[in-house]
Amino acid sequence: MTPQQILEHLPDWEGASITELSGGLTNQTWLLARDGHKAVLKIDEKAREAPFNSRPDEARIQGMAATNDLANTVLHSDTQVLLTQYVEGEVWQSENLHNAENLRLLAVALRRLHRLPLTGRSFDAKIAAAGYIAAIDGWDPNLVAHCARLIEDRRLPHNLCCCHNDLIAANVIATPDLMFLDWEYACDNDPFFDLATIVEHHELDEGLALHLLDEYFDGDGERWLPQLRSQQTLYLALCWLWLAARPDSTRDELDRMAARLLD
Repeated sequence: MTPQQILEHLPDWEGASITELSGGLTNQTWLLARDGHKAVLKIDEKAREAPFNSRPDEARIQGMAATNDLANTVLHSDTQVLLTQYVEGEVWQSENLHNAENLRLLAVALRRLHRLPLTGRSFDAKIAAAGYIAAIDGWDPNLVAHCARLIEDRRLPHNLCCCHNDLIAANVIATPDLMFLDWEYACDNDPFFDLATIVEHHELDEGLALHLLDEYFDGDGERWLPQLRSQQTLYLALCWLWLAARPDSTRDELDRMAARLLD
């Protein structure tokens, strides 16, 4: 399926200029431009399966977030296609998260995200882990088993909420208000998983982690440190398995993350 074939069925975008974008790990991505408007087109080779949302479910959740100014608008979706409005802004980098004021802004946006209606699908770390483990070849089987045990021992809490589940810096954009990109993993989960992803993926120190919790919990962050640390361990176990399943991961990457996981 080519972008041109898709645009034949989208009259508002037929004849648009098409520029391929880099960075899509599981899909091909293009920037469309026509009559002063821009959009991002994503095309999958096949319909998506867990741990991803289907594209229609992703569009539904992202659309809900967009009505609350937390995401860019969805223009079209089907089982293998997602077309969204292109928004101008500063896409964050890891350095942005080592700043107290930025963490305050992120905590405010995250609280709004976590107040959105439930999505109807719960995050299943065990399904995600099983998929990664099936693709792992040649890495330490003892560490694979250790990660699997850590994930197996985790249970979802009763206070599920709508979570993004992939809150890395590259999925945050200041427009200037903060919005979140790439809702492919979004579903109902422990809210601490989003907080843990922010802290652990960007290796925030204890002071910044506590500051994020204080901003999220109106100054009462220290009380919630145990829940955050538990979800940090879960995130590290999942992330190590994800890296181990990828053919382009390096020994240094895996060893460095394993050291954090076993610390």
